[in-house]
Amino acid sequence: MRTKNKFVVFILSLFSLFFFSCGKELEKIEESKFLFGTYIKIIVYSDNKEKAIESIEKAFNEIQRIDEKYNSKFEGSLIYNLNNSDNKTLKLDEEGIRLFEGVKKSYELSEHKYDITISPLLELWGFTDEAMELPTLKLPTKEEIEFIKTFVGFDKVKISTDGILTIDSPVKEIDTGSFLKGYAISKAKEVLKEQGIKSAFITSISSIDLIGTKPENKAWKIGLQNPDNPGDMIGIVSLKDKAMGVSGNYQTYVEINGEMYHHILDKDTGYPVTEKKMVVVLCDNAFDADLLSTTFFLMPIDKVISYVNNREDLDVLIVDKDMNIITSKNFKYEEVKK
Repeated sequence: MRTKNKFVVFILSLFSLFFFSCGKELEKIEESKFLFGTYIKIIVYSDNKEKAIESIEKAFNEIQRIDEKYNSKFEGSLIYNLNNSDNKTLKLDEEGIRLFEGVKKSYELSEHKYDITISPLLELWGFTDEAMELPTLKLPTKEEIEFIKTFVGFDKVKISTDGILTIDSPVKEIDTGSFLKGYAISKAKEVLKEQGIKSAFITSISSIDLIGTKPENKAWKIGLQNPDNPGDMIGIVSLKDKAMGVSGNYQTYVEINGEMYHHILDKDTGYPVTEKKMVVVLCDNAFDADLLSTTFFLMPIDKVISYVNNREDLDVLIVDKDMNIITSKNFKYEEVKK
């Protein structure tokens, strides 16, 4: 058995160190830190290196704050303590309430397919650190899946008007993996903007948020991976002051008896979603992009396109199981020719 996370977004044309604008020298400053179990990179273009470094550090501090406060995998976080306590209640502050309001919207939009109580099914399939040490994994039986499904259901997560979150039995856990990195990236962007940064690129593997453009008003160019061969690209997207979220069947998976099974599970069947290979969402902030890329992966393609085409602030690209590319009406990308 192998458990892998091999998703890397290609970033093009980010390697020139100096640009000139309005007579001022703009320098590229970048830093990476290991947070949320992955490397997060921040790139800033500025004519004040000292100020840029200070701003980047404040942005990373904000990401770390969110990681330590909410990450269900971070020992001592609010959600970790909730998951590992017999007392399934938690007093949320305004930030926590906003987070779970966003989660609830995706739950309802997906007709309850998007569900952050999915952990027991993920564990059954072997998506845990412990399972990575096992020499083999077995395919779950239908009986095992049906039993574990009884512990999954966001309808058992209640939030009162005064911000008290309660998890009702038999549900026991919340998993923040499908939305929290995106939220942290979006908050880091806010910090950079508050510091006066006009050009920045923030990425945490599958979540990207941008401030403005590159120097000389050049768009940021981001490569879209080929789900069947992540070393290749299917297209290039040019973005300005936007966010991108990507969910793919090649990002995190286990191999059982030589077959690949990815981590985006349909909670009704208990099995990985099969009709899509990749979903790319463009919108105004990384929190929504992260949430919606997973939400759309779990929804029928026609419903996703219909929903997005009625929104001016969203665009989506979907690669289906046969490698057909379906986009919303305003999604623009440059196809990479073979």
